[in-house]
Amino acid sequence: MKLYSWNVNGIRAVEKKGFTDWVIETQPDVLGLQEVKADESQLSDGLLNLEGYKSFFHSAERKGYSGTAVYYKREPLSITTGLSDPQFNSEGRTIIMEYPEFTFYNIYFPNGQKDEERLQFKMDFYECFLKDVNALVAQGKRVIVCGDVNTAHREIDLKNPKSNAKRSGFLPMEREWMDKFFEEGYIDTYRYFHPDTVKYSWWSYRFNARANNAGWRIDYFFASENAADLLVDAAIHNEVTGSDHCPVSLTLSV
Repeated sequence: MKLYSWNVNGIRAVEKKGFTDWVIETQPDVLGLQEVKADESQLSDGLLNLEGYKSFFHSAERKGYSGTAVYYKREPLSITTGLSDPQFNSEGRTIIMEYPEFTFYNIYFPNGQKDEERLQFKMDFYECFLKDVNALVAQGKRVIVCGDVNTAHREIDLKNPKSNAKRSGFLPMEREWMDKFFEEGYIDTYRYFHPDTVKYSWWSYRFNARANNAGWRIDYFFASENAADLLVDAAIHNEVTGSDHCPVSLTLSV
């Protein structure tokens, strides 16, 4: 089973850059999108009825902001939205798909760069998410999580760690939460398969960053440790353009 995740930074924008052709060529079994920036009433027939796929959109209450979507071939047992605390659910950030073999989370985690209040919102979101997935694992569920996490974990995960040490996305408190998350029993699947590979998934639109490969690895697939037997490979597809992020993927033996 091939799972893909992509922050498209506007699905209507990326549609003009070959998005549907890419999906048809790549044939993911499940594709999680973040930062969709649209609701279904604003989408073309080509996006709503992509050949071979069903879709589900979870839009933010605020127009043109945030939002997530999934495209899928195999019907899940259920699709739900949101975290357990409703304060995190007005921005369309979380879609949860239940399959017999695992529970799949597609999440657009908050960005904390705006101000201290928004940084606290991000950290509280992280904690609520961890509580929710821990509860599922405690029930014996396997959990797979994809999305734009908006934090680079280690110095290997961004081009300029020292100059970004005081910027949200690489703050000590954000990185410490990532440490805690992995210590509590979750796997960074890309590092599981590629422990020393330097590869990024996001580049600023400024300073010719992508051409210079001055990027950050902030898009992830996580897996609960009880799902380790399902993991086959993880990849970052930085040859795919159309957004300031590139797709990442996880292959499962399902």
